[in-house]
Amino acid sequence: MLDKMLYWFTRPTITAYSKVMLDLDIDQNASLPAGPKILAANHPSVSDPFLVILAARQQVSILIAEEVFKVKPFGTYLSRSGHIPVIPGRGQEAIDRALRLLEKGKTVLIFPEGQISPRGGGFHAPRTGVARLALASGAPVIPIGLHLEEQQITPLMSRAGSEDVVGYWYFKGPYSITVGHPMSFQGDVEDRELVRGVSRKVMDRIIMLARQSERRMRGISHIPALPLQI
Repeated sequence: MLDKMLYWFTRPTITAYSKVMLDLDIDQNASLPAGPKILAANHPSVSDPFLVILAARQQVSILIAEEVFKVKPFGTYLSRSGHIPVIPGRGQEAIDRALRLLEKGKTVLIFPEGQISPRGGGFHAPRTGVARLALASGAPVIPIGLHLEEQQITPLMSRAGSEDVVGYWYFKGPYSITVGHPMSFQGDVEDRELVRGVSRKVMDRIIMLARQSERRMRGISHIPALPLQI
């Protein structure tokens, strides 16, 4: 109950902030299906989780790197809002927790790159979490492509437990979101080749949608998709 209250209390704040500080543009190619679903997006900034959820009309639990939960008081809010820490070397624990939410009809958000996209543009090769979630749950994947102005990103140093970490925040400027059609996958989650293939298919669709977001932002008709940067 507390996580639901916190989520719906902060959503109007994020919406108001985006209207004042961001030129937010959301293009939804298809309506989000009812029931459990997996939102999957590229990750150019730390601000992305809070902005992507504006494209959804229900509570979303986000898989986020554990170090972010150690930044106080921000991390306390994340924990109490029902989001999921991804601990290095223990990724299956986060996947299992997300699967339990999907079984209850909830929506989760994952960033297949597993980290902030390369500075200067491009994308990291996908990790396998999104494929494992899709195959194990049968829930549809909703690919989402994000684009922002790289030069508007602000690096900020924060204390995460006993370590200093840099967060790349996007506080103002144009921000474009393109929501794609649902993708469905079936098969054995233990089939490693299948898992890798599903991960690539989802990431390829995300890249295509990110380029659509870039085209809209720049008002031009064609920008070729860039290859993955590993």
